[in-house]
Order: sequence, then structure tokens, then C-alpha cells
Amino acid sequence: MRVTVVVPTFNEADNIETLIRGVRHELPDALILVVDDGSPDGTADRAEKLHEVLGNVEVVRRDSKDGLGAAYRAGLRHAIDAGAEICVQMDADMSHDPGVLPALVAIVEHGADVAIGSRYVPGGITLDWPRRRRWVSRWGNRYAAGVLGLAINDATAGYRAYRSTALEQMRFDTVAAEGYGFQIEMTYRIVRLGGKVVEFPITFRDRIEGESKFSGSIVREALLLVLRLWVADFGGRRRRRAQGG
Repeated sequence: MRVTVVVPTFNEADNIETLIRGVRHELPDALILVVDDGSPDGTADRAEKLHEVLGNVEVVRRDSKDGLGAAYRAGLRHAIDAGAEICVQMDADMSHDPGVLPALVAIVEHGADVAIGSRYVPGGITLDWPRRRRWVSRWGNRYAAGVLGLAINDATAGYRAYRSTALEQMRFDTVAAEGYGFQIEMTYRIVRLGGKVVEFPITFRDRIEGESKFSGSIVREALLLVLRLWVADFGGRRRRRAQGG
């Protein structure tokens, strides 16, 4: 199956070569699609130079930093339109180990609609995070799963492989959320469609180079998104009951 690895970037010049070489080693035939939000540090230029050396690296240049969700929507659409059958999403900061890529892709090839690289299933761990961020992530996932009934341990995970047909069915390009909220809504949609979701344990490492994009506003957006989705679910259930469905 044709695989495209979508990597959003903003000021990841210190990491991009290591990441691309790691992905190429693990998935020699995959297209690596870098979606760069106008990085002033030359991230896009470095990625394009690696295409000259390694091949099968493409860069989508966007004019400004519009958010993680917008970058993924653009990248996934570009990948699917170009014929990708499996779309992988991963961060550029080396928190996602390229060595896990073959496992995630194989899970989808064997029938899953999405394979999630999970920190919160047996065997999954998070390294080098401050206690507060670890607490926010763990309890944020429990909150999302409990309120929305997802039965997913790591709904905010950003390391995933999707079957392209499942992405189209869930209308991924209408997901408006950013940051953690984007991952939660993507999880919510595929669960509501009855898609097959498999969580695979990973070791998540905090970035070594560059600046973290984590912020309080991203967390607040995700918390409010969960409430909006719950309200929409509740309203839908009431309408169905009123209609006798």
C-alpha cells in the first residue's frame, strides 16, 4: 500500500534532517511530506535539499503559522489526492521514534482504520516530561474518554497511521480544532463511525532541540471541544428519541 508520512513543521531546522533520515530508513518507499508553516529558520529549505540526496521528500510551503490542525488538514488532503492509501502523522521534534513506523503501518495494512502510537497502554511510557505536563496529558485523556465514551487510552496522541478511505469517511478536512483538540476530534469521529482503532505502545520522549508548542490555550481549547462534542451527542440522542428512533 502507498504510504505518505505527513510531518507539520515550524522552526524545526535542528531536527528535520535526523527525522527524515530516520523515516527513510524505516520506510524506504514512503513519501515524506513536510508541511511547513513559513519557518523563518529554513526548515523547508533543509527538507528540500534532503530530497536531492534521499529522494521522495516533498515540501508543502504555507505562508504562515495557522496551527497544527490546519497543517494536518492540508497535508492529509495533499497526500490523499496524490494517491496515498495510508497516511501517517508524526511530529518533527523527535518525540516520535521512527522505529515504530513499520508497526503502525502494518496494523493498518492488516485491517485497522487507524493505528495510534499510545503512551497510555501497557508498554507505553513518557520520558522527560515535567510532572505538571504529564498530569495534564494523562487526566486530559481520561476526561475525553470518560465524557465522550471513546474507550481510547490516548485520544490526544499525535503519532498515528490512518487508512485513507477512513479519513475520507470521517470528513477529516472539516475538523476545525487545533492542537490536542484536533487529535481528540479525529479520534471521536472515527469511533463514532465504528472504525477499527488499535493502540500500539510507544516510548514518547520530550523534544531535545527547539521550542515546545505546548500552551495553556491549547489545553483549554481541547477541554471545551470535549464539552461541545458531548452536547452535540446529547442533542442528537434527544432528537432520535423524540422521533422514536
